[in-house]
Amino acid sequence: MDLPELRCIGVLHGDITTCEDAPKNFDISNRKGTLEIYPEYQQGLDGIVPGQTIVVLFWLHRANRDILKVYPRGDRSRGLRGVFATRSPARPNPIAISELKVLAVDGLHLQVSGLDILDGTPILDIKKKLSEPG
Repeated sequence: MDLPELRCIGVLHGDITTCEDAPKNFDISNRKGTLEIYPEYQQGLDGIVPGQTIVVLFWLHRANRDILKVYPRGDRSRGLRGVFATRSPARPNPIAISELKVLAVDGLHLQVSGLDILDGTPILDIKKKLSEPG
């Protein structure tokens, strides 16, 4: 079997610089930032408009890849669970998924809200939210 080959399509710019400062999930965040898409992927942005929600996959480049059990949301009272039963950033393939509201589109830059991801995090992919028309 061929191994997957990932290509980062951009990078996130925002004001979240530490894990402690990051909201626990996108659905409780009002943090704003910019998705900077690399020029070779600009055509892929055609059709993204302000007001829509996009699903963004990120590569959590600072995550620990060797941990397989965590306390969900750091709450020790909930007991240890396998990372595949949580949304923990610590996992063998640290891929994060966020649903972000598009505030503005300016060339290669998407202004978004709902961030729970660290500044400088590579972007793997962008998809439209399933429940939205189009």
